[in-house]
Amino acid sequence: MTKPATDPASKVLCERVTELRQRNNFTLEQLAAASGVSRSMLSQIERGQANPTLAVTFRIAQAFGLSIGELVDDPGAGGHIELVHGDDPAHLFRADGECRIRTLSPLHMEKDMEFYEVVIQPGSSLDSSAHFDGTRELFTVASGSAEISAGSTECELAAGDSAHYRADVPHCIANRGEAVLTGYLVVTYK
Repeated sequence: MTKPATDPASKVLCERVTELRQRNNFTLEQLAAASGVSRSMLSQIERGQANPTLAVTFRIAQAFGLSIGELVDDPGAGGHIELVHGDDPAHLFRADGECRIRTLSPLHMEKDMEFYEVVIQPGSSLDSSAHFDGTRELFTVASGSAEISAGSTECELAAGDSAHYRADVPHCIANRGEAVLTGYLVVTYK
């Protein structure tokens, strides 16, 4: 019988696979079916008795909806902080005389969720076509006022107000006031 893994990377992998399998209420058989990795190999990995290939590790990570990096990252080893600097031009989505949109979330998150700072000049608007089915937006006014329209519905927001609405229909954030509108927009995809 092989001795349990003693190197830190193998130890982290065997503990993470066990933890994630239990947290997701998977049996070894269910994880084997989801990942395409045999039950016996998974059992050996969890006991620290196997050193899986990169391909096997990738299939296990995919079964949990993770990247390999997320699978082997030891969450107890310390936090990972991603910074989005205010002066990073890569995060400036739009900037013209009517509107400035700056992405506040890390760019790799944009497949699930987007977070923006939106600044709209008086008399201007941010008009959007319908996004993918199930897309929703949450807009919060930091200063100024906004008129939100989504499909055939409309509402007015003052500083501190928020509106949550469908974004899978044509929609608009308009500044009908006399002051600059600044707000925060969260877009979520189903």
